[in-house]
Amino acid sequence: MSARKRPEELRSHRWLGVSDLRSFGHRSRLRQGGFDAPDWAGKPVIGIVNTWSDINFCHTHLRARAEDVKRGVLQAGGFPVELPAMSLSEPFVKPSTMLYRNLLAMEAEELLRSHPIDGAVLLGGCDKTTPGLIMGAISMGLPAIYVPAGPQLRGNWRGQQLGSGSDAWKYWDEKRAGRISEADWAELEGGISRSYGTCMVMGTAATMMAIAEALGLTLPGASSIPAADSAHPRMCASAGRRIVDMVWDDLTPQKILTPAAFDNAIRVHMAMGGSTNAIIHVVAMARRAGLALDMQRFDEISREIPVLANVRPSGEFLMEDFFYAGGLRALMAELKDTLDLGCLTVTGKSIGDNIKGAEVYKREVIHPLGDPVSSEGATAVLTGNLAPRGCVMKPSAADKRLLKHRGKVIAFEDYNHMAREVERDDLDVTPDHVLVLKNGGPIGGPGMPEWGQLPIPTKLLKAGVKDMLRISDARMSGTSYGACILHVAPESFVGGPLAFVKTGDEIEVDVSARSIHLHVSDEELARRRAGWKPPAPRYPRGYGALYSEHIGQADEGCDFDFLAPLGAIPEPEIH
Repeated sequence: MSARKRPEELRSHRWLGVSDLRSFGHRSRLRQGGFDAPDWAGKPVIGIVNTWSDINFCHTHLRARAEDVKRGVLQAGGFPVELPAMSLSEPFVKPSTMLYRNLLAMEAEELLRSHPIDGAVLLGGCDKTTPGLIMGAISMGLPAIYVPAGPQLRGNWRGQQLGSGSDAWKYWDEKRAGRISEADWAELEGGISRSYGTCMVMGTAATMMAIAEALGLTLPGASSIPAADSAHPRMCASAGRRIVDMVWDDLTPQKILTPAAFDNAIRVHMAMGGSTNAIIHVVAMARRAGLALDMQRFDEISREIPVLANVRPSGEFLMEDFFYAGGLRALMAELKDTLDLGCLTVTGKSIGDNIKGAEVYKREVIHPLGDPVSSEGATAVLTGNLAPRGCVMKPSAADKRLLKHRGKVIAFEDYNHMAREVERDDLDVTPDHVLVLKNGGPIGGPGMPEWGQLPIPTKLLKAGVKDMLRISDARMSGTSYGACILHVAPESFVGGPLAFVKTGDEIEVDVSARSIHLHVSDEELARRRAGWKPPAPRYPRGYGALYSEHIGQADEGCDFDFLAPLGAIPEPEIH
């Protein structure tokens, strides 16, 4: 650790600590807000980047939690300022929050760069806010600590515990099949989400919060505290206190985010049975840190680490149960022989120090390595002539019969085509067919929406079919389950092989061999490619046009090409 900073070495000193006309203006405006010199003089200015929103119920409590963070900052001798950022409400933002993750990353980076900020507390949790905030903080390079929003309380319906997302998909299919009524469905609607906080299953939100902790970017145990638990505001105040010391010690993300830290995070992701979406986000975060992480590293680690967390959709319980079972510290203690325990964290201590003494209190929720929930990995990366740059699957959430399968294709050109066809009673489909959705990728979606869990055709649902093989270049909600193959790269919209798949073709998948093959000759594929016409651009102007021109493919982390490279950006001139 380098020597502690002196007050005149603080970044904010250039704005507030010198004797010139511009600093006079800055200080006079602070006085305009009711502050005085003892509030800021010689103190680190802490930016609290808050993604609170009235329409993001994952983050409803973050308005109050920012006050808890401020309390901690003040206790530690810092000067807190709250900076609102876009919220990315997963249930409401259309066409996809993924379209805006990079915009949030840009906003977070520039909020911190353009203001007199010495360190940052990042408040988020809903799926894309965790990677968006962290990506921005990495690129900015200031000391930063992440405060996870935490999962909501368990859902409830007629004495059954419900998980948001996972049980919504389950009971929607039951309704489509005629096995529950409209009245049942309305009751479910009122009981499935009972408090503020993120989805309480192992969806993308819970996965990314856990990954942030495993990377060393949160306080120990922070990622699984239920949002409504009184431990949550206490954690927020602790994070506020800690960031002040991090500024004095100049403990930046670059000192924490090593290759070993990312390997730790991927191992935790596998043991949690985490969302497939994590692959895109973790690749993007690693590349912001200057590390050449690719999807194959996920596959390598998936072969070593089984699923230990018995949490839906790969298991039985919910995140509240996981917290009471010991939380992420307990899970990481089970993995300790596979982790690099020397990795530095925001505490200034190692991962090994942070998990010391952690215990599992409920063995039915957190299993040991010798008795996993599933020996099938949380993630498999397949390659072949249909996905030359890879595609992903969650074997632990799929029907085992479909992990090695060959079937005839029913191809859908886009989401609307698919939505019409699957409801037809006369659709010529069997449980062995392979459903293929095109034009759901980063550019084609646009924004790579969560369309990858293609619905089972209604006629099959009525016959009791629960799963079938589905393939797309889209993403899938982390709360989803089933034999869904996602993130096919390159995507169909830019002329990837998926664009040339036709109804009646055959596709073969062998998960153990990590292969996916379209049984069409190279000559026929070349003929189809020659006759293919690129679709018209989705956006003629605005952010969508910028996005489409600069977005990377799924295997590249879907970052913008102009944001990913390392390289210092000049500090703003203060004139």
